Amino acid sequence: MEKKVPRVLLAGTGSGCGKTTAACAVLQALADRGKRLGAFKSGPDYIDPMFHSRIIGAKSANLDPFFFDRNTMRYLLAKNSGEVSVIEGAMGFYDGAGLATAQASSWETACMTDTPVVLVVPARGAALSVLAVIAGFLEFQPDSHIRGVILNRCTAMAYPALAGEIRRRFAGRVEPLGFLPELPACTLESRHLGLVTAGEVENLREKTGILARQAEETVDLGGLLALAENAPPLSYEPVTLPEREPVRIAVARDRAFCFYYEDSLDALREMGGEMVDFSPIDGEGLPENVQGLYLGGGYPELWAKQLSGNGKMRRSIREALESGLPCIAECGGFMYLTEQIGAWPMVGFLPGKCRDNGKLTRFGYVTLQAKKDNLLCRAGEEIRGHEFHHWDTEHPGGDYTARKPNGRAWECVVAAERLYAGYPHFHFYANLRFAERFYEACVKEKKRHAGNCEANGH
Repeated sequence: MEKKVPRVLLAGTGSGCGKTTAACAVLQALADRGKRLGAFKSGPDYIDPMFHSRIIGAKSANLDPFFFDRNTMRYLLAKNSGEVSVIEGAMGFYDGAGLATAQASSWETACMTDTPVVLVVPARGAALSVLAVIAGFLEFQPDSHIRGVILNRCTAMAYPALAGEIRRRFAGRVEPLGFLPELPACTLESRHLGLVTAGEVENLREKTGILARQAEETVDLGGLLALAENAPPLSYEPVTLPEREPVRIAVARDRAFCFYYEDSLDALREMGGEMVDFSPIDGEGLPENVQGLYLGGGYPELWAKQLSGNGKMRRSIREALESGLPCIAECGGFMYLTEQIGAWPMVGFLPGKCRDNGKLTRFGYVTLQAKKDNLLCRAGEEIRGHEFHHWDTEHPGGDYTARKPNGRAWECVVAAERLYAGYPHFHFYANLRFAERFYEACVKEKKRHAGNCEANGH
């Protein structure tokens, strides 16, 4: 099928160039104009989509060319699109899964979705050299998809001359679409090579409001919208999932656990699942009448004292898992199931203590291959995923093999008939059979519990 999807990708020259600031400014300005927006992040990042969601009041989706094939990328873009869709890039525009490849880069996202690109170029401390940077990005690939430029940390005095030179030297190949000046009041704090979560930023609404007002003054929003409108229609085949009987799945969501791919949860919803949010920090125990448990990633190490202090919740989860509740626990969720995070006792369902390595550990894209039949798949089946963590455990598991694109491999994940627990994150749309298997286990749990109730006369 084919669908018109007005869209633009905001890419950067490198990490720290200001593309998230530009994306938030553009999204908030367009939202203030009453536009119904689609927001996306190129790559596996969880945090930037949280900022997008706070602005547009709806989910922000990931478009990852390492996780997804071309059709899936286009389907998810079309499925989550709005009147206009803004895709935020990752790292530098051509930076991908390794030092010598553009695989999984924002450029590959633009190619797979045929999306026009606006390059965010930092201009502080530079003049004509800004044009050399633009020329390099335009010429690096035969079709860069770059059609516009926003200059970040640029002054109102310098912009007119730079914009004129961009028009003259590139003769319409790329258009200047405005600038953003230095805005110290809108700085977003970083952690572990990424931003702190949206929920931790004080006065986020005030900051995005300042950014939006600035964008209205100095960014050519009309030109950006015209560029988005001129994007070619998206052709794709719909991706469908089987409808099953309803189940309830508990999903940990609070200050410690907030890293989820919303399309993954939507896949479970489309099969009939009800996602029941709960807080391992503040809750009294697992929600009643649930047939599955999803413990996502986050920063449990920052909330270890509070998590440990909620002994009632820790006991509730351990008892449920010991009784056979199907469970996915990724990264931070995996750490929560171990004996300790730092000095603080955790659920204790899995052996080992977690410690801070002080650096990224086993970082990057991986292909996960199961070594035995388990909750999510059969032996030998694969799904693509990602690791990003500073903490490690004494017992990371050995039921899957993780292999990086460069060939390096290691053993990971504790897996069983009703359990997936490990550091690697994955997206269900990278292999929907994993979602179906998890859902099937939840249906079996529902029937098992119903059978037990009947046997006991309830």
